[in-house]
Amino acid sequence: MKKLLIANRGEIAIRIARAARDYGIASVAIYADADASSLHVEHADEAYGLGPGRPADTYLNIEKILDVARKADADAIHPGYGFLSERAEFAQAVLDATLTWVGPAPHVIKALGDKVEARRIAAKVGAPLVKGSDGPLSSAAEAVAFAKQIGLPLAIKAAFGGGGRGMKVAWRLDEVGELFDSAVREATEAFGRGECYAEQFLDKPRHIEAQVIADSHGNTVVLGTRDCSLQRRNQKLVEEAPAPFITDEQRGRIHHAAHTICAEAGYTGAGTVEFLLSDNGIISFLEVNTRLQVEHPVTEETTGVDIVIEQLRIADGLPLSVKETPAPRGHAFEFRINAEDPGRGFLPTPGLVKRFRAPSGPGVRLDAGVETGSEIPGLYDSMMAKLIVTGATRQEALIRARRALTEFQIEGVASVLPFHRAVLEERDFTAEDGFRVYTTWIETAFRGIEPAPRVEPVEGGLIRGFIEIDGKRHTVGLPAAQFSGLTAPQPTAATTSSASANAVTAPIPGNLQKWLVEDGVQVAEGEAVALIEAMKMETRVPAPKAGRIRITAEPGTMVALGAELATID
Repeated sequence: MKKLLIANRGEIAIRIARAARDYGIASVAIYADADASSLHVEHADEAYGLGPGRPADTYLNIEKILDVARKADADAIHPGYGFLSERAEFAQAVLDATLTWVGPAPHVIKALGDKVEARRIAAKVGAPLVKGSDGPLSSAAEAVAFAKQIGLPLAIKAAFGGGGRGMKVAWRLDEVGELFDSAVREATEAFGRGECYAEQFLDKPRHIEAQVIADSHGNTVVLGTRDCSLQRRNQKLVEEAPAPFITDEQRGRIHHAAHTICAEAGYTGAGTVEFLLSDNGIISFLEVNTRLQVEHPVTEETTGVDIVIEQLRIADGLPLSVKETPAPRGHAFEFRINAEDPGRGFLPTPGLVKRFRAPSGPGVRLDAGVETGSEIPGLYDSMMAKLIVTGATRQEALIRARRALTEFQIEGVASVLPFHRAVLEERDFTAEDGFRVYTTWIETAFRGIEPAPRVEPVEGGLIRGFIEIDGKRHTVGLPAAQFSGLTAPQPTAATTSSASANAVTAPIPGNLQKWLVEDGVQVAEGEAVALIEAMKMETRVPAPKAGRIRITAEPGTMVALGAELATID
């Protein structure tokens, strides 16, 4: 390959552009209007716009991306993670366009990316499994029937997703149907496919995963394990490698299962095999992510292997640069630095980054997608950066992490930095009395922190118009920030933030996706009455008081923070 198009955005696009430069090839960035001023655009050798719209119109639009590849004369595409990274039809379209696909073969993505088929492969090679549905469930009613059959708690998961998107856990039978519909909506928005299946949910499990790389010469290597148990809303916040406080026998079983699953599937490229580990030692296969993981840096830091470079080598038909599992060299943590307010249930907080001062020093690595002055749009994932801290031991890495998080300063948008600082003082995590963190620990055991000040969203992206050159009309897009104070047409109307004392208000800016209650009905205080979608996640809107609800905002409307959605009499 000579020129690599990066079909992604944010910090992972920057990470891949840097790897391309290290590998000696050129890189091409793509960007939606909302990302016109994003940092990843500057890091590539070239950049092309995808136009306005939601992800389905931009980063999930296969034809637009392939058209850019043709215009840029790119000969390879790296999908990063999220978006189209686990879509077999995208991989096939790339190959059909006679481009190099940096990832596993389409049929492997289809087999392992389909969580149901992946379970069948895992069962075939003897990997440990909990009970699950034989295939995607067709409706909320079928999900309820399945829950009655195998019992609760029940995990409902996107069959073609990952990263916690489209995953819901039902603890009561009366919530199974609603959570199934919610999972389908999230999966459709994030991945373009809404099929969901269900399986038994292990209560208070740890999340352990194995990083695998495999080439086209028959070499498959497990690079090691990671623990990713610190999660909120089924999405990881802190990861570490190697996975601590597991036995050699457990580590060996995880390595062996990951290796045999990937070998059976004919895997090539970088991938991750995920497992759950219950507090009584039960290991259960979870899924295979047929892409680069967000948390790959902790494995890089503890093995010395550049996983993105390995992806490029494999795509070029070269053998792996490592032939067996490396002995871990120290311990590493990754802290996802998201634009979220942990004091308000990790609500997304899109807005303007007024100050971004990153830490440095021994053992500190930062993979960032923003800087001071960056705009955080509400259309995409809330991640701004990843802080990776390494030490000779877990204890040394913890000490360095405290120092690095103390140095880290972000102003303008709320961030999860206060959570990360607080969790490093939690004995459940630091393990003085034993490691007691599990996948729902944040929701059930974390003591919590104070909310951050409210953040106003920014009107970023591009304002579009046209000019004539030699009599020919050309569309142009200019940064919206250049026109602050001027009136310009906006693509969608946003409900204003003026609200009465009896109002149901928007806890975050975003898209008012649907009402959960009918206009005019009686609602209870705290009852979820609406759903707002922002940064690829659904947030429930509670009723502030009991009474009769009068709906004033229409579904599909873009609403501002604090906007009045309804009143309660």
